[in-house]
Amino acid sequence: MTRRYSLTLLAATLTLLGLGGPSARAVDYGVFVEVETEEDILDLLAAGDLDEDDAETLIELLAQGLVLDRASREELYALPNLSYADVDAILDYRKDAGVIPDPMNLVVGGALDEKKLLAIAPFLVIEEEEPGTFPTKGRFRYRTAYVAGDEKVPSMMLSARVSTLKNLDIGLVGVLTHGRIGDVRYDPNRDALSAEGPAVRAHLPKFYLQWDTTSWQVAAGTYRIGFGQRLTFDNTTAYTPNGIKLDETINMAQDLANQCRETAGELPSPCLDEDYYQYGAPDYRWTDRLRGIAAGFKHAEAGPGWFQGYGFLSFQTHSPTQYQIYRPDHCDDPFSDDSECSAPDLFLRRGDLLADTTELKWAVLPDMFNELLGGANVAYFFNRRTHVGVTGYGADLYWLTEGIQLDLQDWARLPFGGPFGAVGVDAAWGHEVIDLFLELTRSFDSQPAGGGWAALLRGTATWKKHEFEATARYFDQDFNNPYARPIAADDQYQGLRASDEAGVKLKYTGDLGDLDLRAALDVWAQLSGEIPRTFLYLRASYEVEEWFKPGLYFDYRDKDLSDTGRDNCYVGEDYEDEGTGEPTDCKGEKIRVGLELKFQPLKRLGITAKYQHGWVDDGGTYYPDSRRQDISAWVIAMYKPIDGVRLRLRVRYLNEGIAENDYLEQSVWAYLEGSYWYERYFGVKLRYELYAIVDERDSTQQRSPNPAHWLRLELEYRF
Repeated sequence: MTRRYSLTLLAATLTLLGLGGPSARAVDYGVFVEVETEEDILDLLAAGDLDEDDAETLIELLAQGLVLDRASREELYALPNLSYADVDAILDYRKDAGVIPDPMNLVVGGALDEKKLLAIAPFLVIEEEEPGTFPTKGRFRYRTAYVAGDEKVPSMMLSARVSTLKNLDIGLVGVLTHGRIGDVRYDPNRDALSAEGPAVRAHLPKFYLQWDTTSWQVAAGTYRIGFGQRLTFDNTTAYTPNGIKLDETINMAQDLANQCRETAGELPSPCLDEDYYQYGAPDYRWTDRLRGIAAGFKHAEAGPGWFQGYGFLSFQTHSPTQYQIYRPDHCDDPFSDDSECSAPDLFLRRGDLLADTTELKWAVLPDMFNELLGGANVAYFFNRRTHVGVTGYGADLYWLTEGIQLDLQDWARLPFGGPFGAVGVDAAWGHEVIDLFLELTRSFDSQPAGGGWAALLRGTATWKKHEFEATARYFDQDFNNPYARPIAADDQYQGLRASDEAGVKLKYTGDLGDLDLRAALDVWAQLSGEIPRTFLYLRASYEVEEWFKPGLYFDYRDKDLSDTGRDNCYVGEDYEDEGTGEPTDCKGEKIRVGLELKFQPLKRLGITAKYQHGWVDDGGTYYPDSRRQDISAWVIAMYKPIDGVRLRLRVRYLNEGIAENDYLEQSVWAYLEGSYWYERYFGVKLRYELYAIVDERDSTQQRSPNPAHWLRLELEYRF
């Protein structure tokens, strides 16, 4: 039997406040993380305190849980409040004690202090032995979201996972969507692509079978895998990956989806006037990672240490967006901006194939190509802190649409032209307070340059309750490795973060009793354009009393230190040019300051108030000589009237461009959520959500529904 180690139990045991408690101090997430549920993490994402990668990492950690008796050094370090000193203290305690039946033993044994244990409690799972030869546990989860007035069947998700025979895991995830287009084909009459329109469709994007012991592991189905400093191969969400992880992640967007995605073709667009601004509930979405088989041995004794080895093979089908492809028979140089190198037209396929029709826009093209990928890792560990390893992989794409030549644009994540891969070596060394990590990688591809070099050196120094980390990185302009996920800036070059970049990043985390501090400075340059860039953040929170904890934070980002003009733009990571889908190149600045106040007037009641003010280079006609100012204000209240019942209220006000009412979004976003758990076996969560856009833009006046009323339902059963 497996049970979640609850905050309530810990609070009672430690005689601390049972709700909220001290802030969890994240090592690698760039923010003081304090969460109990997935909604807490999504609120941090919506506030800009976490990026999407970090939010996904935390959501997966929270959903899957971590077993202290089996967690590796790398897995423990992924928890959002532990330094390497904390991790090594836990491992030393576990080595001496054999098992950790109760996490409270870590506090009693001096391996971890009380507030850190309380902070990581939501991520911990305790395994309880049950009588019988084959103890079995499992989890079933159902989710759906409905928007009032939407006549379509709402998108749904159903997942199941069963663990038995001590080492066997079986799982699958099914999804029902209504906004995805259907089969894509070549239309010789138009010399273009055509596809069936959006409709209700069922998918099985995630499924797996795993046998996992302390010595070896085999996984079949959908999985992730990664090693070292994530420079040669990694598609996990871990900060320091080392091995196989099952893949069952499904997400839902927090914004409504545009319901009319047709544009003018041979017929006029039906998405005109008010029809252009019709919105509805989005689909659940997922990322295609690896699908195949992976196997490895974790610990083979040899001399003073041990070997580990992994091999993996994948044959995954991918669904790119329509703007990520081009026709190599029409375009000699995909780097060109010539119209012949843009994405092919995509027509809506009707019953009569020769009848005039419209075109589709912003579509995800289902099952366009297969990716055959294989790789391996071998490493020798002198001890848990010191090792050397080699990782390599190779891949190729096989397009499935007959009658037309297709390939990927130069700014797509995967390289165009043919086979690609990478080979790298990594090493780690640790002694007393110092840990050093190094990885050197050479990528190979079929693009004109044929690949490039990359290197990363990371070091940490941990003493008492302080940790300092320094990272130096170099990614060649021709380093086109789509499976590299190292420490890198959040800008992109040809669709990749780890490319065309050299820089240094410094981070500090300190726990000074009642004062928590976090700071980071990242300075880097885009090599091709010799463009210097920087990112700085400072965060502090202070526990005045057990019931009151204020915090301050400051962020500064500049995408080109050599260009200080206010006519530049600064946009989010996901912004794309509406005409081509290609990410835009902005060189502006962004400054953000914030104040956060956390109150706990009662043991079962917690209240958080937050205010943010931002100054952003806009590059538009409204702010040609000054920064645009944005503000947002949040109030979050969480109340536990009785054990098993949790009520949560959140209200956010957003005003982008406070000087103008008809330029950008001004909105009120609120939700009320209630959840109930019957013992540890059955849980239900119901959420009502209101999203009202209140600015004076023409698009807002025509938008429907506005306000939007959401209902979200989640059911979960565990045994």
